[in-house]
Amino acid sequence: MEYSSDDIAAARSLQFATFIYASMVTIWIYDYACSLDEEWTFLLRSRWSKIKGLYIVTRYLPSILLTANLCLNLTSNDSENPVKCWVLANIDSGVGVASVIFSECFFILRTYVLWNKNRILLTAMMSAFFTFLIASFSIAFTTTVPAAYATSAIPGIAGCYQSSTSFRLFIPFLLLSMFQLGLMMLTLIRAIQNWRINPSRLYVVLVKHNIFYYTCGFLFSMVNIFTSLLLQYAYHTMLYDFQIMILAILATRMHRHLWQINRHTHGSGTLVHIPMSNMSSVNSTA
Repeated sequence: MEYSSDDIAAARSLQFATFIYASMVTIWIYDYACSLDEEWTFLLRSRWSKIKGLYIVTRYLPSILLTANLCLNLTSNDSENPVKCWVLANIDSGVGVASVIFSECFFILRTYVLWNKNRILLTAMMSAFFTFLIASFSIAFTTTVPAAYATSAIPGIAGCYQSSTSFRLFIPFLLLSMFQLGLMMLTLIRAIQNWRINPSRLYVVLVKHNIFYYTCGFLFSMVNIFTSLLLQYAYHTMLYDFQIMILAILATRMHRHLWQINRHTHGSGTLVHIPMSNMSSVNSTA
């Protein structure tokens, strides 16, 4: 039986996407295994707080995201599976947006602290962030309808993809990139203002973490904007969840690193606490 060029291209995109998602699972497991000692030291020796709860959710939410992705890409190609694809895609979209929310919350709070808990700035950041969230949820769930999903016409090719690409899918990444660029500029402005008068290690690490996180997020968003607009089949969405996973890994690794620095600075007691609300001390440490 002969297949059209579209069928072959779609099948290749599904195989490549499955490889990408399997690689993502491998990266997440490898990262967790490499940081297992640090992870449990932090979980057992740090005090319970809202920030620790935020850390746990941010750290382990990508595992649900990756599981949904693997199920989505291992779905057999029969006539009933577009509905299954739609359900899994909605789970993937919801968990993905939630993961971004929790990852960004770390750095919204950090930027807030760097600016000496300026409430006007916090209100502006939260307003911009809620705009991003409303747009993301609206677009994610209005573009994932059962009819938009298809499986490969070639037997033995698992997975499903959006047969009708919506150009609106790039909008959440455009908004996220603008939001992260704005936060990066705020961090740079504050760093320039305070760099010479505040040489404390905690402050320097905080600024470097913020800039690195925002830069990675901005670059990933730019890549996803171009893939959304220029690629078809399974190609145009395969890096969405990769960005979400990397942002979650960066946010949790950076928080552990900051906790370790604070722990070494104040001694190695049994329990060490670094509440985000008290991090303003980095702005006054000589």
